[in-house]
Amino acid sequence: MAKKLRVGVLASGGGTDLQSIIDASEKEMIDAEVAVVISDNKDAFALIRAKKHKIDAYFINPKGKEKEDFDKEIDKILEENNIELVVGAGYMRILSSCFVKKWYGKLINIHPALLPSFKGTTGQQDALDYGVKLSGCTTHFMDEKMDHGPIILQAAVKIISGDNKDKLAHRILEVEHQILPRTIDLFAQDRLKIDGRKVTIKKGDSWKDKYEIYPNVLYSEGY
Repeated sequence: MAKKLRVGVLASGGGTDLQSIIDASEKEMIDAEVAVVISDNKDAFALIRAKKHKIDAYFINPKGKEKEDFDKEIDKILEENNIELVVGAGYMRILSSCFVKKWYGKLINIHPALLPSFKGTTGQQDALDYGVKLSGCTTHFMDEKMDHGPIILQAAVKIISGDNKDKLAHRILEVEHQILPRTIDLFAQDRLKIDGRKVTIKKGDSWKDKYEIYPNVLYSEGY
């Protein structure tokens, strides 16, 4: 049996994006497995999800710690668990420069907006307030700036008359649960190449041909 890519997930909240990775792994949609989950929030439901699936789960208390020291604790756990890809899935802390430099190219994030628009924690509401007609989600390699690194996949979600933040966030989240596992799948297949700000996706299978796609969603090339 081929060795599965070992994934470490950083999460601060409910962990629905984490669950999408676990589900895709258990259904053998991706040749990867979540080996460890780390949170900066002791009450994060993501930790409960991990334990339910017999995945090692760690809470690291950030109180009173310098950012670099906190991230060194994360790094130690990742190294001890032989992690090959680190995924930010609703992780609400900005990672230190030294951590990002060490893991660059093996560190991805998902953001609920079409980057570079609407960075930060209020992307869905910002999109509505600005009056855009399309929002969506983005997976990207993380660099030293927030929501900035090279883009891997995007999916555009139509904004519907009468939308509020919760309605839009729910529809975007459904699509996050597609493009995040797919991004991990592409990484596991060694199909991603970073060239400056651009990510080239080598030719191969398409999840559009294999799994459900949602109406009124535009998936970027590579999905």
